[in-house]
Amino acid sequence: MARLEINRSGEMEVFVRVVEQEGFSAAARTLRMTPSAVSKLVARLEARLGARLVHRNTRGFQLTSEGCVFYERSVQVLAELEAAERGVTSHDAPSGRVRVNTNVPYGTHVLLPHVPAFQTRYPGIRLDIGLTDQVVDLLEDRADVAIRAGPLKSSNLIARKLGETRFHVVGSPAYLKREGAPRTVANLEKHNRLGFSYTRFAQHWSFVERGAPLSIPCVGNVQVSDGEAVRHLALAGAGLARLPVFMVREDLRAGRLVVVMEDRNPGDTEAFHAVFLDPARQLPARIRAFLDYFGEVGLGAQTPP
Repeated sequence: MARLEINRSGEMEVFVRVVEQEGFSAAARTLRMTPSAVSKLVARLEARLGARLVHRNTRGFQLTSEGCVFYERSVQVLAELEAAERGVTSHDAPSGRVRVNTNVPYGTHVLLPHVPAFQTRYPGIRLDIGLTDQVVDLLEDRADVAIRAGPLKSSNLIARKLGETRFHVVGSPAYLKREGAPRTVANLEKHNRLGFSYTRFAQHWSFVERGAPLSIPCVGNVQVSDGEAVRHLALAGAGLARLPVFMVREDLRAGRLVVVMEDRNPGDTEAFHAVFLDPARQLPARIRAFLDYFGEVGLGAQTPP
């Protein structure tokens, strides 16, 4: 590791390790260097580039805008160097860490159940999975791939579609026995409609009645921050919920939830995409393997149970 101090790729590797380990001391341990050597190397790198890459303070450090750009480019360069050294031949088994950020429902019902099979196919790949329904910045969160639902905003990210899902309005048998099953859109006015507390989620439910599309606001006495929490509220009998098929499939089969107003379901869908930073030239094999695998898995069969 000593030679990392005198070459550009070595400087990049140390800087990337500092960012990923969130500190000089932690990076030094993984690199088998002293913290002072790591700190001096980063300082020398900043002097050579003529730009401050990190703000240091007693609680840690924070990347500057220049540091974010240099980190992104360094990851790309190191990935290309790794691919070049390995020859990028078809018999090379992908290896390394893939950092994935996904929303709670997709992670719970699709990604996590397939992790064992993915590990069997790619034993050299280590998955680092973060679950949140908040939209994250890939660079700031240091994620390789983010899985996002719904329409994508224009950005410099590359997107690959993983599948799409329909929706059902569902309620627990106990709730429907207590409140009655709605038959028309007008009937929903007296029902508690469970919703989401984040603004990017469409705060309305879509239906079709007498051949005409219509929507009603999602109004209820409980709002929560993620889809899995809405599902649990519906299971507990707190109200009706409009949820993706892949989330409630097993609940419907087991009778824990019941579909209502399916004759007024417009059949609209929501797409799921894997988004990642433009690698400029060569997507690392580990990330390509992840995208290919979960592109095959998709969201599973979307027909009703």
